[in-house]
Order: sequence, then C-alpha cells, then structure tokens
Amino acid sequence: MKILSRLIRLIRINFILMRYNIDDVMVGTTWFYPLRFCVYFNPYYWTIRKKYTRGERVRMALEALGPIYVKMGQILSTRRDIVPDDIALELSKLQDCVPPFPGTIAKQMIEKALNNSIEATFASFDINALASASIAQVHAATLLSGEEVVIKVLRPNIEAIIDGDIDLLFTFANLAERYSSHARRFKPKQLILEIAQTLHDELDLMREAANASQLRRNFIGSPMLYVPKIHWPLCRANVMVMERIYGIPIHDIERLKQSGINLRKLAERGIEIFFTQIFRDSFFHADLHPGNIFVSVENPDNPLYIIVDFGITGSLSHEDQRYIAENMIAFFKRDYQRVAELHIACGWLPPDTRIDQFEGAIRAVSEPIFERPLRDISFGQLLLRLFQVARRFQLNIQPQLVLLQKTLLNIEGLSRQLAPELDLWATAAPQIEKWLKKQVGVKAFLRRVKTNLPLWSEQLPELPGLIYEVLRETKQRQETLRFRQQDKMVGVGLTKIKFCYFFAGILTTLAIVATVIYL
Repeated sequence: MKILSRLIRLIRINFILMRYNIDDVMVGTTWFYPLRFCVYFNPYYWTIRKKYTRGERVRMALEALGPIYVKMGQILSTRRDIVPDDIALELSKLQDCVPPFPGTIAKQMIEKALNNSIEATFASFDINALASASIAQVHAATLLSGEEVVIKVLRPNIEAIIDGDIDLLFTFANLAERYSSHARRFKPKQLILEIAQTLHDELDLMREAANASQLRRNFIGSPMLYVPKIHWPLCRANVMVMERIYGIPIHDIERLKQSGINLRKLAERGIEIFFTQIFRDSFFHADLHPGNIFVSVENPDNPLYIIVDFGITGSLSHEDQRYIAENMIAFFKRDYQRVAELHIACGWLPPDTRIDQFEGAIRAVSEPIFERPLRDISFGQLLLRLFQVARRFQLNIQPQLVLLQKTLLNIEGLSRQLAPELDLWATAAPQIEKWLKKQVGVKAFLRRVKTNLPLWSEQLPELPGLIYEVLRETKQRQETLRFRQQDKMVGVGLTKIKFCYFFAGILTTLAIVATVIYL
C-alpha cells in the first residue's frame, strides 16, 4: 500500500513538473540527456514556457505541489549560495496562503491534546480559522479569565505527510548525486537533510513556545519590540496557546500612513532590533517575513513592533558574533585582505585557500557596489555577490549563518519599503562598533573574570594536588633520564625538566595569588 501511494504521489509530481515545464531539469542530466527530444512532445512546452520565466514556473509548481513544498521553497529561497538568483528571488515570494482544514477537526485535536472539552477550558472558541499556513492554523479564543488568546494547532497527519515527501525527495537526491555531476556539486542530500530538520523543528509547538518565551524575556519592557505571552499550562506538542495581539501588518504601508506611523523611525527600529538580537542576545527570530510582523498603533510617533510565529530561530556563539562584526566593519572599510583572513580563521573557507586569490575575488564583486552612495548599498546584493564567489572557493556556510543571512535580507527589504532613503549602514555601524568596544579593554577583562570566578573558585582547591602531581612526575622523569639516556639526550631531558619546574613555579604562584583574591 505504501509503495502504491508513493507511486501515485510520484506520478502527480511528474505531471506537475511537466505542466510547468520543469521536466527539462530532469532530462538535462547526463543520464536522461539522450531523451532530451521528449520535451518537445510536452504540450505545455509551447505555451507556459513563453508565458512565464524559469523562476516563476518553479514557484508555481511548488504552489501546485502543496503546502510542504511551499515551505521547502521558502527554505530554499534563503540558500543563495546554491540556488540561482532568479529562482531564489521568485521563491522568496512564496506565502503560506493555504486553505484551512475544518474547524471541527481542529476542535477535536485541541480537546484531545488538552484532555478536556473546549467549553470547560475556554469561555469562547471561534470554529473558523483566523489564519492558515502550511504546517498549522490559528483559531481565536477567550480564556475563562476573559483574556483573549489564539490557539495554534498542527494540521492533521502533517508529520506523516512530511516524512513521506522527505523520503521521496531523498530518492530524487540519491539519483541526482548518482547520475548528475552538476547536481552533485550542490550536495542535494545534505540540502534535503537541512530542509527535513527545519520542518521537524516546526512540528514541535512546545519548542516554538520556548523560543517565544526566550524572545519575550530578552525584550521585556522594550519600547521597540513586543512578544506575546505564552500560556504554558495549555501548550502541548501539537497545540500552543498564546496571547492575542492587534496591530497593522507591516506590509500594509497605506494603513500605516493613515494611522500616522513614523515610517522612518519604524525602519530604523527594525534594523536596531535585528542587531540587538545578534550582538546583545545571540538569539534571533529567523522567520521575519512581512506576514509575521505587526505594528502597534497606540503610539504612532514611537512605533512598536509585534512579532509572531517563532518556529524558526537562530543562535550565535561568541566567535560567530565577533567574526560577523569584524567582517562587516572590514567590508565597509574595503579591507578585503582582512575579510579573507577572517573567513579562513573562522573555518568558513578551506585552510589551504589562497588569501590573495580570495581577496581579489571579493574586491571584484564589492568595488562596483561601493561606488554608489552608502545609502543605496544593499546588504542583500552584497551577500548575493559573495555567494557567487563562494561557489568558486567552496565556502562552508554554517546553518546559523544561513538563517542570519535570510533574516538580514528580510529586514533590509522591509526597511527599504518603509523608508527608501534610509542609510542602513549608518543605522547599523554604531551598534556593531559599540559591541566590538565592549569585547576589548579592562572592563571586558574584568567582566570575563567576574563571569568565570565561580568556576575558578570551585577548581581552586584542586590546584595544590595538581601541582604536587606535576612535581612528582617531573622528579620521576628526571631520574629516568639520568640513568637510562645518553648524555646528549640527558641534556635535552634536563632542559624539559627545567621547563616543567618553571611551569610548576608559575602554577604555584598563580595558586597563591588566586587564594589571596578568593579569601
């Protein structure tokens, strides 16, 4: 039965590929190339190919394949390093405009998850979906306390549907890597694994609720960003209950203008929120497309962002933060050698990469961009050019940086839409430089000492024993070298012994100083 359903699904996928003339991708591979002439027998080849571009046909095909493929297209739109620019641009237009499933089924799923009836848990429940996406849909409700909330519930059998489609995609990826050298270069199996991981993360609404709580805690009391409250007692793996928010969708520019919202300040705050998440919190919302962002109308001169949908988030290590900050500063100072050195130092490039060659390639794509006024420079365009360079130098892009790049592209697009004259770099540079200054100097040293002091105080009592072990092993080594080695080797051994004694002396001194500080 499973084989039959997979076969039916495969036939439908092939029909859609043929309908939107994507089948030329398959026959373009080495294995199927002798059958290339078959494309001309496809009736859609002579109609839809002339009517739509390649990117439009790919986007329309994914929309026809269903919600899971829409989500995959959204993820692929962020991989500008492997997806051609024209296709990635079209895929970024994919929206989760998916017909809702029946509200009665949603009600049954909620009752089963909470092990209680809707009437006993909520004062009111809207059977009609408030919004519907590829993986879940949202219903409005009111708690018994009178507080308005929204209930997010996963689509029925969504995990089985995703697993089936992922399994099918793995089959395609295996064939592609086996028979197409061109496809092998883009690592299709690794790409499918990344998509599968992202989709499965979004299936756990408890994880999403935890992400929302973290972001809310980071921005509690902030005049820039508001994150809705999570009602933990009513959250399950497939159901999440969250405070209901009201605001204007950020893409509705006309309504924002009519409400008197300060669009320039709104754009500046979007950039500030992004860099605050990156450099202050090391934790960021990685799905900031216009459908997930609203603007409060309570204070038009001091606009407040409201964000929802926390299924995809990213986090950065201290090393990631430092390299991102230094790379951006070096780029805008046109210090391309420093950029190349940083890419190799942080492991984004193979260690045997020639710095001069990578530096020259970066200069070639960056200089034409920097010839324009700073306010006209697009971070997104700069990233696209760098990804083109990356294909030549086998850039090893980390997953968290892919999410970061996607978020940056979204924020930049929104800011340009709200205030086209905004100088993004002038808004971002002070925050980056401020963070870098905090990482060096006496204050930074004292802050790190304060952070590590509890650990050091715990380890301090063990130092005398460790020093004794080092001295005892040194003495044993000295006796062994004295009686068993030749004169020349003995001389070398004694040098090492002196170094060990010196090292032990340093440890002893540090232990004494640390003890004094601790007492």
